Amino acid sequence: MRDYSRQEIETLRRLPLRELTALALEAKLARRGPVFSFCSIINAKSGRCSEDCRFCVQSAHYRTDSPVYPLKRPDEIVAAAREARDQGAEHFSIVTSGRGLAGAELGPVAAVIEEIAATVEIKVCASLGILGEAAFRRLRAAGLSRYHHNLETSREFFPQVVSTHSFAERVETIAAAKAAGLEVCAGGIIGLGESEDDRISLACTLKECGVDSVPLNFLIPLPGTPLAGASPLAVGEILRAIALFRLILPGVALRLAAGRESMLRDFLAPAFLAGADGMMIGGYLTQRGRPPAEDRRFAELVRELWTS
Repeated sequence: MRDYSRQEIETLRRLPLRELTALALEAKLARRGPVFSFCSIINAKSGRCSEDCRFCVQSAHYRTDSPVYPLKRPDEIVAAAREARDQGAEHFSIVTSGRGLAGAELGPVAAVIEEIAATVEIKVCASLGILGEAAFRRLRAAGLSRYHHNLETSREFFPQVVSTHSFAERVETIAAAKAAGLEVCAGGIIGLGESEDDRISLACTLKECGVDSVPLNFLIPLPGTPLAGASPLAVGEILRAIALFRLILPGVALRLAAGRESMLRDFLAPAFLAGADGMMIGGYLTQRGRPPAEDRRFAELVRELWTS
C-alpha cells in the first residue's frame, strides 16, 4: 500500500463515505496489520493555564469548574502508571497544564519518569507544553520514550482557536522533541469549527513532522469555554475525517481520544472500520471515559472484525 499524494487525496475526498472508509481500512491493515493499542494519561497538574485555547476548561482566561491543583506527588503518579498497565495500556502519559513546564518542576517530573521506567512495565510519555531540546534530552535520559504535543488544528485555522502562542511554536516543539531522540504523539481536535480542508491540512502537517502516533479528539463543548455552544458534528463527517487521516498517515497509530463516546455513541465500531486502531482508556484530562473493561471487550470485537 503506497502513500497517497496531496493531489490524490483531493480526488479521494470526493468519494462516497462507504468507498472512502473501505480504502482507509485497506490502508490500515496493509501498513499496520490487525494492531489495536491502548494508552492512558494522568492529569498531573491541573488548571490556571496562561494560554487561551478556546476549547479548554483549564485556561485561566475562562470561568469554569475545572479542578486546580499543583504537581501531584510522585507516589500518586507511579500508582496511576501501574493502574494503566493493569488496564492494558501500553503507553502512560504524564500531562501538566500550562504553556510549558516550569524549570523548577522539570527535575521532579524527570525523577518520576525514571521511577516509572524502572519499576512499571509500561512506556512513559509526557505532555508538558512548549519545551526546548535541552529539556527533552534530560527527560529522555530519565526514561521518557514519547512526547505528546497536539497541533490542535490546521495552520490556517489555528489563530481562530489560540492567540497566546503560535502554530509555529507547536511545530518547533515537535521538532525539538524529535531532535532529542524522542518519538512524538501529535494530533488535534475535530469539531472546532474547522473545515475538511483544515483537517486535511492538519494531517499533512503531521505527516511532514514525522509523528509516530496521532490522537484524534472530538470537541466536547464544555461550559465556560468560548466553544460551549458549538454544534456537534454528524457521525458521517467524523468517519470521513478518520478515514482521511488514515489515508494521509497510513503507517502511524491513529488513536481515538476525548469525545469518542459522546460524539460517536453507537457508531464507535465503524470508526475502527474507517482506519482508527487505538484508543485512550481510563478517562481524559477533565472528563471521565467509559470503564476500561468495556474498552478491552470492544477491542477484541474489532480485532475479530479485522481478521474475519
